[in-house]
Amino acid sequence: MGPMSDTAAAPAPPGSTALDPAVAARLKRDPQGLVPAVAQQYDTGEVLMLGWMDDEALHRTLTTGRCTYWSRSRREYWVKGDTSGHLQLVKSVALDCDGDTLLVKVDQVGAACHTGDRTCFDAGGIPVLPAPADQ
Repeated sequence: MGPMSDTAAAPAPPGSTALDPAVAARLKRDPQGLVPAVAQQYDTGEVLMLGWMDDEALHRTLTTGRCTYWSRSRREYWVKGDTSGHLQLVKSVALDCDGDTLLVKVDQVGAACHTGDRTCFDAGGIPVLPAPADQ
């Protein structure tokens, strides 16, 4: 994913999130307070990347129309495309049935991956063996 190529926004003060309480109540966060967010091209269904969001990053994503992620390595927020110009313009956000994963449908401008590839999944597939005939 692209946190190394994009600049970070200033971290929010603790407790400053204005995330809708009903949405916040449905989120099942990991021990660091994060939820994985899958970015998908809204019109083709192409899976672009996986990033991480806390309540504040999700709030910023929902209110600005641009994907904001939390960089686990740098420990700061980053807005996709602030430096690279490879924007993710938010079309919709959904929470899965378990409340532990977000699906963010975006209009991706340019590459989604920090390597310059269209998606972070362009590096090649992993061979899948055929299932045994008796299954």
